[in-house]
Amino acid sequence: MNQQLAAILPLETLQSVGAGPLYLKLRQSLEEAILSGKLKQGDALPPERDLADYANVSRVTVRKAVDDLVRDGLLVRRHGSGTFVVRPVSRVEQSLSRLTSFTEDMVRRGLNTRAEWLERGLFQPSPDEMMTLGLAAGALVARLGRLRIADDMPLAIERACVSAEFVPDPLAVTSSLYSALEKKNARPVRAVQRISACNIKEPDAAMLGVSVGAAGLSIERVSYLSSGRVVEFTRSLYRGDTYDFVAELTIPEQ
Repeated sequence: MNQQLAAILPLETLQSVGAGPLYLKLRQSLEEAILSGKLKQGDALPPERDLADYANVSRVTVRKAVDDLVRDGLLVRRHGSGTFVVRPVSRVEQSLSRLTSFTEDMVRRGLNTRAEWLERGLFQPSPDEMMTLGLAAGALVARLGRLRIADDMPLAIERACVSAEFVPDPLAVTSSLYSALEKKNARPVRAVQRISACNIKEPDAAMLGVSVGAAGLSIERVSYLSSGRVVEFTRSLYRGDTYDFVAELTIPEQ
């Protein structure tokens, strides 16, 4: 293991990094290893215990250095698997004037997307869901919770809720929810979104590969059919370091 670490982080390089906190020196050395290609996309980072022993620093110091690189998008933590190198992803810009699905957004940008299902099934609606969707007593809702990933970078946690009338079999939704709604002639034509800043908490932080307390964007969206009926109620949590929402404003003529 020491031979492997020496190839990635030569001790003389680590010790020669300028003055400053130990975690910052280790962070800079790990960043250089990633940017120079010594650590490639998909490579697993050596265990924190091995890094601490090799660099003669505490595990707290290693954890702080790794946390910084996770926050900057150079590393990602995968629950139960370890910490891995990821290709830096440029920030994603999402227009607030266009109603599209996450899948459509990422495909348009040429990114490879996938999702990990967190929840998918029919449920009794909560009071909020019943009121927002305008459901009658006894109606069921389809809940579809997903971790959204683009080019191996977790970007968002999306929890959508739709009347079972439009999605009677949630297991049949394998990719885009809007594509499934379109097959039922129920694709939304407009939506109202409320966006607020937040600090990401556990367990969401672990799923998104960021530190607890990292900046995030909390988004609540209510989408409507042309008839004015609400068809979708979605709550999403986006990483604040990879996503920008952009609005085009016009100045009315005097």
